[in-house]
Amino acid sequence: MSGVGIGQRPENRRQRAVKVMWTAVWLAYLGAPVNDLLHGGHAVGVQVLGWTGLGCFVVWYMLLLFRTGRGERTGLVLGSLAVLAAESTLLALTLGRAWLVLFVYVSIASGAALPPRLARWTIPGASALLTALALVVPGGSSFIAGLLVPALLGGFAMTGVRELIRTTIALREARATVARLAANEERLRLARDLHDLLGHSLSLITLKSELAGRMLPARPDEAARQVADIEKVSRQALVDVREAVTGYRRPRLAEEIAGARAALTAAGVSAELPAEPGPPGVPEESEAALAWALREAVTNVVRHSGARRCVVGLLHRRTLEGPVLELSVEDDGSGDPTAGHTPGNGLDGLTERLEKAGGALEAGRVRGGFRLVASVPAGPVADIGSGA
Repeated sequence: MSGVGIGQRPENRRQRAVKVMWTAVWLAYLGAPVNDLLHGGHAVGVQVLGWTGLGCFVVWYMLLLFRTGRGERTGLVLGSLAVLAAESTLLALTLGRAWLVLFVYVSIASGAALPPRLARWTIPGASALLTALALVVPGGSSFIAGLLVPALLGGFAMTGVRELIRTTIALREARATVARLAANEERLRLARDLHDLLGHSLSLITLKSELAGRMLPARPDEAARQVADIEKVSRQALVDVREAVTGYRRPRLAEEIAGARAALTAAGVSAELPAEPGPPGVPEESEAALAWALREAVTNVVRHSGARRCVVGLLHRRTLEGPVLELSVEDDGSGDPTAGHTPGNGLDGLTERLEKAGGALEAGRVRGGFRLVASVPAGPVADIGSGA
């Protein structure tokens, strides 16, 4: 990913650079102090002190913003804001009205670094100190209107951003918890089903094995019948397990759509996907084949295409052979999954799976990218009109 999501910390150098650049954009309003140092006619010593003070202010401000939400004590944050306010006061009193803009950043840092219950006091406090100094510094009263509104709006806007970040983090944690609970529930269900499927069969196999052992060598014919029963029971148990595993492995279209959205987003690909998994009444075999097609297509987009955009469409239409559900996946990449593929894998295997379900696959280069179209029988859908 090229950027950093809301509530997410940078994970690599590129993301850190993006965050620094995004934050540094708002330092453009420090042009007034910089212009004052360059053209304000100050002595060399005053200029050196001014540049040093401005540099220290920017570094302290950036550290305060970047450390926000990492568990710092409120007292430490309040102390840091007090240092910024004191430095801003000193620079404004000694160097002039152009330095009053620093209080806008003090207000913004208050909203970003403090909880709302404290920020609602520190933001007006910083704005009040700005107003008081503007009345004291020569010519500063003309700056009140231009600086007071940004200080108040910027500070309180940052409290909203802070709450948004906090809520987003809480939602991510809740989503992870739900996923863990769902996985645990699925494991418990699998354990229960395997117990129900195999418990009786294995018990019967054990019992008949003991009987056959006791019958040998005195009654070999009866022992042979017990061994035949053991073979019959074990074969049936194997069939039951295979059917259960097939049911667990059968993908669902709704789940694959959600997984495709997550995979494409994680790969930095702009994704357009259907909101619904299709009409009701689609046979399970058809839905599973279409879900496999979506998984294979998205995997190719992420791994091989180099695409920046991917559009997934799902269309229900009627043909002479009956209703058909059609899945299309189109990207704007330069890769071609059909080039150099191994027979039996990838698109070949997908074609076989779709044909087994009574469907078909079309895939190839189109203008500006690659397009895959998979269609399967949708079965009779009585409540669907002429199309969806």
